[in-house]
Amino acid sequence: MTAIRKPLTAAGCAAALFAGTAACGTVENLTAGQKVDRAVEGLGEQKSLSFELGLQAKPAALMKLASEAEPGEELPPEFAKLFTELRVKLSVESKKPLADSGEKDLVGMGMRVSGADGVLAEFRVVGDFTYYRADMEALGEAMGVPFPTVDELPESEKELRKVLEGEWVKVDNSELEQSGKRSGSEEIDTKTQQKILKAVRGVVAREVTFSSKGGSDGTEQIVAKASFRDLLTGVFDKLRPLADDLPAGTELPTNKDLKEAPDKKIAVNFSLKNGDLTRVSVNLAALADKPKGARLPLVLTFGKASDVSAPSGATEVPAEAFMGPGNPFTGGMLSGGF
Repeated sequence: MTAIRKPLTAAGCAAALFAGTAACGTVENLTAGQKVDRAVEGLGEQKSLSFELGLQAKPAALMKLASEAEPGEELPPEFAKLFTELRVKLSVESKKPLADSGEKDLVGMGMRVSGADGVLAEFRVVGDFTYYRADMEALGEAMGVPFPTVDELPESEKELRKVLEGEWVKVDNSELEQSGKRSGSEEIDTKTQQKILKAVRGVVAREVTFSSKGGSDGTEQIVAKASFRDLLTGVFDKLRPLADDLPAGTELPTNKDLKEAPDKKIAVNFSLKNGDLTRVSVNLAALADKPKGARLPLVLTFGKASDVSAPSGATEVPAEAFMGPGNPFTGGMLSGGF
């Protein structure tokens, strides 16, 4: 599955870099870059916003790209079907424009992972609680890792019964915060974030070119291009001096690691409508060793937030019971597996 994972990760990194630092292009690219930058800033002016990420391709196209995989790493057809049907949607709603919002201004936020037959898993953060639900049977089938049934739960994990039954449960946010502190989780402080952004902007200004394809009826296509390996190497060269300011345990890739990154041009396409950012896309196949003419568009679309209200009838469970490795929300299956 490395043949899929490497271009997927690479394309996601590039899209994030281009979108976040678009206004830093060279003089001849300033107009196109500024348009993207203004459109990105416009997202912060919204009070209700969603981001939906999905691979808009047929399973056959994904299988064609995966055919270059090493023996033992072939992509099973059922996984190709899962990846091309999967959609991840993040939603947030606030009383104020999002760029001006603090934690107390947020009405709610959430993430939903859906497949062809409906919602696989979802969480919402509303008020003092975080709410979770999942279709554990569908998740197990899709991932090829069956979860235990209600009858198979050990007595020590009986609080998770409602989770396995697909019902909403809730966890007190203060308990989750304490659990995070005990596990050593850290956040990057604002000062360090600014240092990182400044470092990345300098690299993007040097490595990325922006161009406009124009359009009609208020639509415009802007393309950002760069050598992926050069871009990534430049970014991490700038981040290494900041290593002491990053959370404990953060490991930055070495120059040897970066030499394994695709040495290819990557293009990220931004779609604007009357100046508003509506869509970002990148062709994953372009980063494969042997693209073979395949097209695998990874697409990020923007819209209004989905329902982020507190679900009624949710059962409260203690954070300790919920943070176990078997939980798809906290054990890395959703955050890392997808």
